[in-house]
Order: sequence, then structure tokens, then C-alpha cells
Amino acid sequence: MSTSLLVSKMQKAAEADGVDADIFATAASEADAEFAQKDVDVLLLGPQVRFMESQFKKKADGKFPVEVIDMRAYGTMDGEKVLQQALKLSDAAAN
Repeated sequence: MSTSLLVSKMQKAAEADGVDADIFATAASEADAEFAQKDVDVLLLGPQVRFMESQFKKKADGKFPVEVIDMRAYGTMDGEKVLQQALKLSDAAAN
């Protein structure tokens, strides 16, 4: 539930900033299916699954960056801050 609230806040922040982004959340167990269906630019993991970061980095195989969401931003549901984290990762991967 908290993850879907964060996604909603990130979408609102993206709209306010004029950023065109497809932001979605999925269960870790369903991530492989999502990777097959969508073009993923960045994968942010909730702090509660930080232990899976290395697994997801292997699955990403360098195609997109994987990082754990800043714990404070997640805890405060700061959609703008998490959006900026994703955009920085995306920009860094593009260069």
C-alpha cells in the first residue's frame, strides 16, 4: 500500500515538473514478467527489499540501473525526491 502511494506522489511530481514518465510498482516476485513487457529505464527498490538489490542488478544485466530508494524519502513518501533519484540514475545511465 505504501508503495502505491509513493508511485502516485511520484506521478504527481512528474506532471508538475513536466516530466513524461511511466511510473509503476510491482511485487518483487512479478518483476521478471514486468521486465519482459515494459521498457525499463530505472529500477528503484523499496528499502524493505534492499537485500535483493544484487539479484536485481544481475537480472538487469547492465540494461538499466538498479538502486534502493532513499530510506528517508521512502519513509516520508517524498515523491519529488524519489522522482529526482530516478531521473539522476536515468541521466547517468544515458551518458
